[in-house]
Amino acid sequence: MQNIIGKQPFVFAEDSVDPAAVPYRTVYTGAKLPAVGIGTFGSDRYSAENIAQAVKGAISVGYRHIDCAAVYGNERMIGQTFCEVFDSGLVKREELWVTSKLWNDKHAEEDVIPACKQSLNDLQLDFLDLYLIHWPFPNHHDPGVDVNARDPHAVPYIHANFMKTWRQMEKLVDLGLVKHIGTSNMSQAKLQLLLRDARIQPAVNEMELHPHFQQPELFQFCIDNQIVPIGFSPIGSPTRPDRDTTPDDTVDIEDPVIVKAAERLNVHPAVVCVKWAVQRGQVPIPFSIHREQYLGNLRAAVIDPLTVEEMAAIAGIDKNCRLIKGQVFLWEGAESWEDLWD
Repeated sequence: MQNIIGKQPFVFAEDSVDPAAVPYRTVYTGAKLPAVGIGTFGSDRYSAENIAQAVKGAISVGYRHIDCAAVYGNERMIGQTFCEVFDSGLVKREELWVTSKLWNDKHAEEDVIPACKQSLNDLQLDFLDLYLIHWPFPNHHDPGVDVNARDPHAVPYIHANFMKTWRQMEKLVDLGLVKHIGTSNMSQAKLQLLLRDARIQPAVNEMELHPHFQQPELFQFCIDNQIVPIGFSPIGSPTRPDRDTTPDDTVDIEDPVIVKAAERLNVHPAVVCVKWAVQRGQVPIPFSIHREQYLGNLRAAVIDPLTVEEMAAIAGIDKNCRLIKGQVFLWEGAESWEDLWD
């Protein structure tokens, strides 16, 4: 079956996953967040066109959760994709959950609302389902820098300044430009301060979560406080930027426990990582431009669950291996990247 957009056919995938079969998480407002999303961060390895095509393909196979960000540099191309899929009749706007993020150089009070409006303009949307503060620091870096790059104006976390940014995020909800606001790359200590002072609480915290970095304390804190944990790098981020790769990093998809479960199910080990995340109760955001991979990741949520024994075995392989360490956001006087994660 196909629908025609101008001269370009839009094909409805016959092997798609029924979106209604995909689990969801309920945020504190009662809204339903699909429990698997597709990421759009291609680091320095894929073009905006590559990623926009992947988003189109992902929607055609059943994805209804798209995770975007201004800093990824591809929201304009993704906006063209949204127009195509809406015009085709494949999905309606209200059937998609679309997230974007405020980048670090837009934390100033006067920049937050214009930055959100720019993302809306680029994505060709009237509202966002979720808008996140991408990092809790205003520290910035130029695109493509290496691990030794530093922002001369970088500063540690200053809660009073973060709350000035958060107040503008709350205004975005008041204006109807976003449905929910949330955080990303936040530690438990920072979230505790935000929950104390916020008028509108964060709906989610997006953070690194995969079998070798399970963050059990922060994960449980989020659950206990009605903050949905969204996990980036759910398969260990094999295509992360080179600057984020260090010699001590471990590889989730090579772990014997993951490989054993994959062999039982006759799937790629990456699929096991996605299954684990969904069954644990978080929202994984896997990224791929390859159809068989993003389709397999979505199918992971609806068929062939891991056994209780496999889930327990995976819980035992946490190596506390953070892959996205954030070294480029360090400030003068910081001793190591661990200072970012107090």
